Amino acid sequence: MTAIFARPAYHEALTRLADRHLLRDLAYVDGRWVAGADGQSFQVADPASSATLAWVASLSAEETDAAIDAAATAFPVWRAKLPQERAAILKEWHRLILQAREDLALLMTLEQGKPLAESRGEIDYAASFIEWYAEEGKRVNAESVPSHLPGAEMIVRREALGVAGIVTPWNFPSAMVTRKAAAALAAGCTVVAHPSCET
Repeated sequence: MTAIFARPAYHEALTRLADRHLLRDLAYVDGRWVAGADGQSFQVADPASSATLAWVASLSAEETDAAIDAAATAFPVWRAKLPQERAAILKEWHRLILQAREDLALLMTLEQGKPLAESRGEIDYAASFIEWYAEEGKRVNAESVPSHLPGAEMIVRREALGVAGIVTPWNFPSAMVTRKAAAALAAGCTVVAHPSCET
């Protein structure tokens, strides 16, 4: 469970990070940063130079099941929060992303290969999904639907159903995580995310 920066060699560009804690080599499961079983990890490399950026925890099927179980255990508490409470947490996430914009953009450029200007744009785009869903989550209302039966009224009510499993691509690593996770979290679901191993 050693942080990547304690390892002997790492990509020189990482020294430009203002907050080195933003680069994590562990998986976040059940409120803790954890290593893969037996220290299993995989390499994330800079596509421009093939230099190693990090070795990231690789979770086994059993550890993935444990992550899903943890999300299922957390689900009733998260679902019970008022939409305004969930929105406040999402808005804080939005604020933190924008606060770390330059570091996050640099990490994206190093791991994914986008020009830095494009990475900055994606960080802004990613943050915008969180902000939007934070607001929309407060407006999930029931709606009336015309019935096919005389004198009957039908109501559609949306409710959180459980753990959302999200898989994201390499080409928009930040925006696709936030687009999917923020929607699920705002609706009252918990999330297990599997980002692309390239990023």
